[in-house]
Amino acid sequence: MTDKLIIFDTTLRDGEQSPGASMTRDEKIRIAKALEKMRVDVIEAGFPVASLGDFEAVQAVANAIKDSTVCGLARATDTDIDRAGEALKNANSARIHTFIATSPIHMADKLRMSPEQVLERAVAAVKRARKYTDNVEFSPEDAGRSELDFLCRVIEAVIDAGARTVNIPDTVGYNVPQQFGNLIHNLIERVPNSDKAIFSVHCHNDLGLAVANSLAAVVNGARQVECTVNGLGERAGNAALEEIAMAVRTRKDVFPCQIGLDTTQIVPCSRLVSSITGFAVQPNKAIVGANAFAHESGIHQDGVLKKRETYEIMRAQDVGWSENRMVLGKHSGRNAFRTRLRELGVEFESEEDLNAAFRRFKDLADKKHEIYDDDLQALVTETGLEAENERLKLVSLHVCSETGETPAAAVTLAVDGIEKRQTADGGGPVDATYKAIEKIVESGSELQLYSVNAITSGTDSQGEVTVRVAKGGRIVNGQGADTDIVIASAKAYLNALSKLMAPMERAHPQL
Repeated sequence: MTDKLIIFDTTLRDGEQSPGASMTRDEKIRIAKALEKMRVDVIEAGFPVASLGDFEAVQAVANAIKDSTVCGLARATDTDIDRAGEALKNANSARIHTFIATSPIHMADKLRMSPEQVLERAVAAVKRARKYTDNVEFSPEDAGRSELDFLCRVIEAVIDAGARTVNIPDTVGYNVPQQFGNLIHNLIERVPNSDKAIFSVHCHNDLGLAVANSLAAVVNGARQVECTVNGLGERAGNAALEEIAMAVRTRKDVFPCQIGLDTTQIVPCSRLVSSITGFAVQPNKAIVGANAFAHESGIHQDGVLKKRETYEIMRAQDVGWSENRMVLGKHSGRNAFRTRLRELGVEFESEEDLNAAFRRFKDLADKKHEIYDDDLQALVTETGLEAENERLKLVSLHVCSETGETPAAAVTLAVDGIEKRQTADGGGPVDATYKAIEKIVESGSELQLYSVNAITSGTDSQGEVTVRVAKGGRIVNGQGADTDIVIASAKAYLNALSKLMAPMERAHPQL
């Protein structure tokens, strides 16, 4: 008999802490439905007390998801826990995840609390969460740097209080695999009531060891792993869901457990998260990178042609790389369009939304002969971005770039419904365009990142542009897609500036 490894996805909560990766409610629902389709066990939808927007997003995910457990994060305070309970009250299956720091440095310098006060607060938080659901998870924040004896006391007490999952976070990515595996083993051995709870881990990737630490914990008895799609997350990110899942699935001789995921949904979900957040997947990324199953070496190619297993330890199709041959084009109808998007996890709230997206599809089909799934994902994302850009709309763009001449751009924007026009020169057509936009908007922001990614192959591919801008300590990402790179660049910049102009009220904790 093998145990089940519970996959706890925190892309919507911890993944969203990546600078500029904030998601709208509708985007969170799209990703949550993709995770549900993948059969993820637990979806951490957000931190309800952080803002009204976060509360509504968690509430919306709780209402939309039926097969996965939906979780809300809460600090060990009555206000946080009550807010999480309210957000999750309509969930088919709900979990409250509460936490408080237990390391000496966090207790002394951040919380300004004694160990006894922390212990008392942890127990009270679990008991309060139990009023809303029997499915309560507790995390001793910065467990990886906590004193073992105190950690054992806290864990024993919260299990007695009703916590049924105990999560051990390596909050700052400080641990190494042998050390972290031993910690999990010792906790399970030393805590008298450890058999009454599932032990979980949540590892950060500051030393590039998040996946390795998580897997070491699994070998030593952890039966839940908290992870994110593409390893998205604050600083260097979190343990990557796709790497955890395929390591356990591929190395059954090492890991005495099994996962319940539909792994063929990994690549589609990875692309969706990348498209929505604007964080591109590096080509050599394990499992979901474009080169993950590519072979250029003649020796490798020869071996794979003779027997795939000579150089491939898993099939590309098993993680979703098998290409769907249903290619849409300008002669495709609304039904084929709606059906394919439904298969990709996209549902329209109204016929008006469908019609608007279908019009964009037809416009794209006039420019691009064949439209693939990645194009459709970008199209739906672009439709959402257009709704976000209410205050700034691109009316027209004219650029001139020729050999030996200084590139120039003329931009007309609708700013709060009023058209404004400016021209500017630049080092290239994109630079000139951005300078003209800045003349109109006068945002005073700093451009920190500009990247272009081809959504599909071919010279008629859509270009997807991601920009990152900063102002006053606030960082946001912007995205835009078009077959014309300069237009895509303008859309991305306007999307970022629109976000900067919107009010911001978030307060992310860190686990």
